[in-house]
Amino acid sequence: MYSHAMTNTRNALIIGGGIAGPVTAMALQRAGIGAEVYEAHGRGSDGVGAFLTLAANGLAALRELELDHVAGELGMDSSRMQMLNGRGKVLASVRHPSRTLKRAELYQALRDEAVRRGIRIHYGKRLRDASIAGQGVRAVFDDGTAAEGDLLVGADGLRSRTRTIIDPGAPRARHVGLLNTGGFAGGVKVPGQSGTAYFIFGRRCFFGYLIHPDGDVWWFANPPSAKEPTPEELAAITPEQWRARLLELFKDDSGPMLDIIRATPHIISGWNTYDFPTVPKWHNDRMVLVGDAAHATSPSSGQGASMAMEDAVALGLCLRDVSALPDAFAAFERLRRDRVERIVAQGKRNGSGKAPGLVGAFARDLFLPVFMRQVEKKNLLAWIHDYRISWADRVTTS
Repeated sequence: MYSHAMTNTRNALIIGGGIAGPVTAMALQRAGIGAEVYEAHGRGSDGVGAFLTLAANGLAALRELELDHVAGELGMDSSRMQMLNGRGKVLASVRHPSRTLKRAELYQALRDEAVRRGIRIHYGKRLRDASIAGQGVRAVFDDGTAAEGDLLVGADGLRSRTRTIIDPGAPRARHVGLLNTGGFAGGVKVPGQSGTAYFIFGRRCFFGYLIHPDGDVWWFANPPSAKEPTPEELAAITPEQWRARLLELFKDDSGPMLDIIRATPHIISGWNTYDFPTVPKWHNDRMVLVGDAAHATSPSSGQGASMAMEDAVALGLCLRDVSALPDAFAAFERLRRDRVERIVAQGKRNGSGKAPGLVGAFARDLFLPVFMRQVEKKNLLAWIHDYRISWADRVTTS
């Protein structure tokens, strides 16, 4: 049975109701801090993307907040990963402890659980400005309303307004040279089994798919794009234009890509992918960033949502154990910065291998099998997946 501290001597304004926001609110609640979530969009489950992966470390962080049942009831197991080239040759098959979930379903489940635990979520509250006011912070929203609290947490994602309030000179996100689209195909028979994520290095485009236990195929594709399209340019591409483009990109490759694309009723409108090599300022005296607002990583890392889960637990611990807010925020940054920036760098390397050119593809096919055997044998990615942060940990300022 879930229980939480009821001291609530502080009150936090959480900006953003996607993944990081509700989980952070529940972590702070457990630390004895009142929290309310302010979401820019309406009550629907918003957010770009079809599905996401929660790795073992992210699932472990959820368990610390007794939220593991939320993820466990959604999506599917994806505990192995198989990589193939565009000729159908298997390059690697490795353990990949994770669970894959529809993004919208996870959003809704987390928000529902937060509300069940007594956390208020306000919709249609897009942050316009925030300022330190006396011994607290004041947030003003685009609809003209305002809210006050003791601290403000920016869980407002890649285009974080909180980040620019904390640091008007904050760097812009880096376009990683890939687009993303995907969908859900039904009534199509493809090679493989449920529980494995299949990644195909096509000659001109990267493709990934998973087979749900109900038989549907969840998939994504990463068309390369040296130029960063504007949102307007992307919005102008129709689903059928995406379909035609993808069929052209994969026409010379072996694999089930063409069948999956043709069997997809609706192809999701494409979007750009980004990361942040570093965000110089994570906090001021009353405001702090978590999740993508502080350290967006390329989807190629498979760690974006899991990093947000870890952040939530870490921030809750720091605010529980360190009384002065600036010291608590500094402790949070010390706990997190090195790890998340290392994962951002890993994600950039992963993404760079998706569109390497002819020479790069030859080298990849030659060396990737050798490298991935060493990864499996020596568990070289344990630093990512085996990381654990526990509510029993104690945080100090030293």
